[in-house]
Amino acid sequence: MIYADIIVDISHEKLDRSFQYRVPKELEAEIQLGMVVTIPFGNGNHERKGYVTGLSDKPAFDISKMKELHGICSSEETTEERLIALAAWMKNRYGSTMVQALKTVLPVREKVKAKEKRYIVLNMDAAAAEQLAAELESGRCKARARLVRALLKEKKLDYTKASRELGMTASVIRPLVDQGAVLVTQDEVYRMPVDGSDIPREQLSMLTETQEAALLQIQEEWKQETPRPVLIHGVTGSGKTQIYMKLIQQTVNEGKQVIVLIPEIALTYQTVRRFYGWFGDKVSVLNSRLSQGERYDQFKRAKRGEIQIMVGPRSALFTPFSRLGLIIIDEEHEQTYKSENSPRYHARETAEYRAQMENARLVMGSATPSLEAYTKAKDGEYRLVKLEARYEDRPLPEVTVVDLREELKNGNRSILSRSLKTAVERRLERGEQSVLFLNRRGYAGFVSCRSCGEALKCPHCDVALTEHNNGKLVCHYCGYEQPRVEKCPMCGSPYIGGFKAGTQQIEQVLRKTFPKARVLRMDYDTTRTKGSYEKILSSFAEHKADILVGTQMIVKGHDFPDVTLVGAIAADLSLNAADYRCAERTFQLLTQAVGRSGRGRKAGEAIIQSYHPDHYSIQAAAKQDYEAFYQEEMAYRMLMDYPPAAHMLSVLASGEDEKLLEQGMDYLAKFVERISGKYRVHVIGPAYASVGKVNDIYRKVLYLKHKDERVLQDIKNKTEKYIEVNSGFRKLYIQFDYT
Repeated sequence: MIYADIIVDISHEKLDRSFQYRVPKELEAEIQLGMVVTIPFGNGNHERKGYVTGLSDKPAFDISKMKELHGICSSEETTEERLIALAAWMKNRYGSTMVQALKTVLPVREKVKAKEKRYIVLNMDAAAAEQLAAELESGRCKARARLVRALLKEKKLDYTKASRELGMTASVIRPLVDQGAVLVTQDEVYRMPVDGSDIPREQLSMLTETQEAALLQIQEEWKQETPRPVLIHGVTGSGKTQIYMKLIQQTVNEGKQVIVLIPEIALTYQTVRRFYGWFGDKVSVLNSRLSQGERYDQFKRAKRGEIQIMVGPRSALFTPFSRLGLIIIDEEHEQTYKSENSPRYHARETAEYRAQMENARLVMGSATPSLEAYTKAKDGEYRLVKLEARYEDRPLPEVTVVDLREELKNGNRSILSRSLKTAVERRLERGEQSVLFLNRRGYAGFVSCRSCGEALKCPHCDVALTEHNNGKLVCHYCGYEQPRVEKCPMCGSPYIGGFKAGTQQIEQVLRKTFPKARVLRMDYDTTRTKGSYEKILSSFAEHKADILVGTQMIVKGHDFPDVTLVGAIAADLSLNAADYRCAERTFQLLTQAVGRSGRGRKAGEAIIQSYHPDHYSIQAAAKQDYEAFYQEEMAYRMLMDYPPAAHMLSVLASGEDEKLLEQGMDYLAKFVERISGKYRVHVIGPAYASVGKVNDIYRKVLYLKHKDERVLQDIKNKTEKYIEVNSGFRKLYIQFDYT
C-alpha cells in the first residue's frame, strides 16, 4: 500500500501542512511526486484539487480513518506537476515548508478576475439590417437606427466606444438584443505590461568571427548526450546579447520555449525593447512592478503556449512553459539572483535543476562571473566559452585610478577629484555624455580613515567591523566587539569615521560645479513609481541630459553609445562591507561600470576614485583582468575556508523575545557541534545579523563551514528535525541559507 502526502490549498496559510491519503491500487504505478490529484476533503468530503508532496509505504495514522484519493488530474497539468516537483527539490535543498516553496514556484495562485472587453455584433444579413434601420427611422427610434447603420459599416463595435461616441445606452441596445437583431459578446483581453506595437521590428545582425566561434562551441556542447551548462565569459561590450539571440532563435525554431533571466528591473527598458524588436509578440516580460492582473495574464499566456520567450528577474524562472528548451541567465554574477525570502534559493542552482529535469539547456553569461560559476567552469562541470575582445574590436576604455588620500593632502575636499572634474568639462564641451555613480552597496556602518584609507576590520574574520549606535564596533560573523576609536590605529589621523555623501548631495555638487549641464539622478528615491526607470533611462538615451548620476543601478547592463566617461565617486566603499565577498562585489561593480564607457564609435574613459588605489580588486578592474582577480581572490578564500573553496551554511533566526532568541541559538550551536564533531565542521557564532533588529524583531546567525556540501546538507536536515520536535523554537522564525 502507498500513502500520499497532499497539500490541499496553498492560498490559505491555515492549511500550511500536508494530509495523508491512501493511493488506490490501480494508481500506485502511476502516481508521482508533484502530481495534481483530486481528493475528498473536510467533513462534507467536498472534491478538491491537491498537490502530491510526498510518497511513503508507511501510514502516518490509523488506516481505517484515512481517506482514499479519487484520481489523478489530466495530462494538461504536466507543467504544474514539474513545477511542484521543483518546489519539492527546493524545500529539501534550501530548508523551508512545502507551502513556502509552492508559493515561490506557483506565484499566481489566487485567481485574478479575467479582463473582458464587450462588443456589439450585428446578427442579421445586410438587407434585413437596411430594412430594420428604415423601420426604426420611420418609427422615430433614431438612436437604435443609428446603431444599426453603424453596425452595417463595421459589423462589430466596441461597447464602451459605442456608448461614448454614439451616445448608446443600455436602454437603446437591449430591445435590439431582445429581438435578436444584435448580440453583445465578451472577449477576454490580456493586461499587457509592454505595448510592443510601437517598437519597430529588427533583423538579427550578423555575428563577428569571434562570436561565431563562441556560438559553434555552444552548439557543439548541445550535441552531447548530456550537455553541460555553458558559461560565456566575455569582456564588457563583447556582444554576448547577440549570441543569446541566435540561441533563442534556434530554440524557438525547434518549437521550444525560452526563459531569459535578467538581474534587475532597471535592465528591462532596453532589454525588452531589444527582444520585442527581434521577436515581436512571441515575447513577454515579468517584473515586480507589474500589477497582480498583468502578472496573472502573462503566466496564463505562457501556460496556453501563446508566447515563446519570457524575460524577467529570478521569478521568471518559474514561468509555466510546457516545452521549455533553454534558460539564459544574463549577468550571472548578480546578487539579485539570490532570494532573501524562504526558501532562500539561488536562481543559478535552481535553473540548473529545472533544466536538468526538463531536458532543457542552460546558458549563463557575464564579464565578471561569480567565483562559484567560474570555479565550476574551470573544473569542467560547466562548458567555458570565452569572448576576449569587444564587438568589432572596439577598444576598452582608458582607466585612471585617482588616490583620494592625495586629493585630501593637496587641499581638495570636494567629492569630485580634479581629474574627474576636468574630464566632465571636456565631455560637456564635446556634447558627449557622462555617467557618475556612487558605490553605496555595503557602506553603511563601516569606519575608515580619510588619511590612509584603512578600514577597521575583525581580527578573526577579515571583514569590516560595523559601528552600532552604542558606540561599539561589532563583527557580524563571530560577534567580536571593540570600542569605537577616535584616531586611526594605523597612522594616528583624527580623520576617521563613516562616509556621509549620498547621490542627492552629488547631484547638488554637479549642478553647482557645471551650472549649464543637464543632470538626471537615478536612485531608490527617483525610481519608486511605476515607469520611472524607463522614463529616466529613455530621457538619457534620447540625449535629454548630459550627466546621469546615481547608485550602482545605473552602471549595469545599459548601452548608451554617447557615454564616453564613467566616474566612480568612491569606488572602494563596498570593500568595507561586513561580507567576505566584498572584494568580489567591488571588482564586479567597477568592471561593469568601466564597461559602460565607449560602447559606441567614440573612445571611452573611466575614472575610479579610491582610498585603496593599490587594492587588487581595483587594480584588476582598471585593467579588466578577471583572471588576475580570480587567482588573488581564490587564494584568500582558500586561506579563510570561504566559498567556493569550502561550503558555508547560515542558520538565521529571528524573534520578538531577545532572551529566547539568544537561548535558542545557543542550543542550536551546541546541537550542531554535537552532531558534527566527527566531520570537523567549523562552527562560527552565533552572532547578531548585519542588521540585528528590524521592527522590534531581533535577528541572529550561526555559520557552518565544511569542504563537503553533503555534510552541511545532512546537518541542515537533522537540525530541521531538532527544531521541529522542540517546542521552544515555535516562537522563533528559522531559515537556512547556503551563502
